[in-house]
Amino acid sequence: MNDTRKRISEHVRSNPGVHFSGIVRDLDVATGQAQYHLRRLVRGGDLDSESLLGRTHYYRPTYDAWERRALALLRRETSREIIALGLREDTVLATEATADLDVARSTVAWHLSNLEDAGIVETHYADHGRLAFEVVEPDRTRELLGAVSPTLYEQLVDRFDRLVDRALDGE
Repeated sequence: MNDTRKRISEHVRSNPGVHFSGIVRDLDVATGQAQYHLRRLVRGGDLDSESLLGRTHYYRPTYDAWERRALALLRRETSREIIALGLREDTVLATEATADLDVARSTVAWHLSNLEDAGIVETHYADHGRLAFEVVEPDRTRELLGAVSPTLYEQLVDRFDRLVDRALDGE
């Protein structure tokens, strides 16, 4: 196996759910070079890829579809924090998440919608019609949470999104 391809494969195995731009940035490889080697690794069965919310993420082939979606979303700081809240309590009100995370309601709603679509949380209406959520598979989710650390770049993108949300919500 080519040295660059080996570096990419090892990076994905160490950083499950890393997206394409992260691979290019973290390994300082040219975009075309990364595309070529990733395509070869996926075709050869060494890696799997999945697109979610406009980003292509890469994984070892041992992860199932639910785990791949969970890992991709856990790389987003706000989704990760929402899930962490859900793992600390059985049921969390969306308003509590908004206050605890100091983010706009629309941000929490967007992340909850994506997490629910991926089968990671379930939402329902609790007392007085307030939106609440709970983590569907807490043990499995905790295990994956330990495997993912968002990069500084991913954290900065999430924080920029938060600033924009606050400005649009007039906070």
